[in-house]
Amino acid sequence: MRKAYSVSQINAYIRRMFTEDYLLQSVVVRGEVSNCKYHSSGHIYFTLKDASGTLSCVMFAGRRRGLSFTMKEGDQVIAAGSIEVYARTGSYQLYAERILQDGVGLLNEKFELLKKKLEEEGMFDEIYKQPIPRYIRTLGVVTAPTGAAVQDIINISRRRNPYLKIILYPAIVQGDQAPESIVRGIRALDRADVDTIIIGRGGGSLEDLWAFNEEIVAQAVFECTTPVISAVGHETDTVITDYVADLRAPTPSAGAELAVFDYEQFQSDLNAWYNALNQNMQHRLDLCHEKTESLRRQLIYLSPAGRIRQQKLTLQGHRDRLQSLMKSALTRDRHRLEMQAARLESLSPLKRLGGGYGFVTDEGGRPLQSTAQAREGESVKIRMRDGALFARVTKVVTDDPSPEE
Repeated sequence: MRKAYSVSQINAYIRRMFTEDYLLQSVVVRGEVSNCKYHSSGHIYFTLKDASGTLSCVMFAGRRRGLSFTMKEGDQVIAAGSIEVYARTGSYQLYAERILQDGVGLLNEKFELLKKKLEEEGMFDEIYKQPIPRYIRTLGVVTAPTGAAVQDIINISRRRNPYLKIILYPAIVQGDQAPESIVRGIRALDRADVDTIIIGRGGGSLEDLWAFNEEIVAQAVFECTTPVISAVGHETDTVITDYVADLRAPTPSAGAELAVFDYEQFQSDLNAWYNALNQNMQHRLDLCHEKTESLRRQLIYLSPAGRIRQQKLTLQGHRDRLQSLMKSALTRDRHRLEMQAARLESLSPLKRLGGGYGFVTDEGGRPLQSTAQAREGESVKIRMRDGALFARVTKVVTDDPSPEE
């Protein structure tokens, strides 16, 4: 009888065989999730199954970062990891390190990975965004030559600006050949010296839009020297080129509206600006005219000739007033003089002399009012009404006052 091995030895041998098998150390398995249990320890225990088999799986808590969604019963997933033997029970299982949703889930994962990579490289940074020209004359379009998207772009662009030149690069926008075709279109229109480029297509599934999530397309958009508008799918659709492009449009129609200015609106705005400019100019001219008129009046008032005229008028007023005052003063003084003259006339010695009286003065011309002032032998002058008499005092006789009875 051959040598007998213990259960532990057999399990250890099988485990070693699994460990030495390179394929089992890095395997990717697709299947449907069943018996999914989130353990309190953080481990996840589940089973992958297909139509004819099952596989026990576990994802340890330390590997949970490899799962970007909440796994549940019935999910179609792709699990990557290693298959090893649990020596204690002799069973083998998949030790999952990364789990992705199958189909769309895998594309979403790929999308997020590329988005993260390009963001870390700085391709989404605003400092690299070019401004979209406000007024363009030539529009480049990279899209399929047939379909609603290209017709919407052309119709809206023509309606907004009938004088616009549109250069269409007929690209493949879906399938394996689409990324290279879109890249060629971007580079061709960049060399054609257009003002703005629209890249896009109509709506569809994530798989349909996937060409705009390829790295080579994102790199071509980033390197393009012409401003690029990404107009892919519907408003809710988001692709990598939306983040790299200089501007994202929710739809191709919106891309045309963002790229092409409205010529009629431009004409309306231009007329409004023209009228506003004329009104402002007229208003400014009116203000200037009023200011000029005010300055003219000030100049007339402040000019030497004007000041001289004003001073002449003032001087004339002062002269008239002075003349009036002088005339009044003369009239008043003349009246006063006449009164004084009349009074003096009444007191004049000559008037008294006219009644037979004379006025006697000594040799020095001093009037003699008393006999006590005269001396015998002194010459005197007697002033009469019609002349003077010169005489000599021969005798002084003083009248004694009459005694009172």
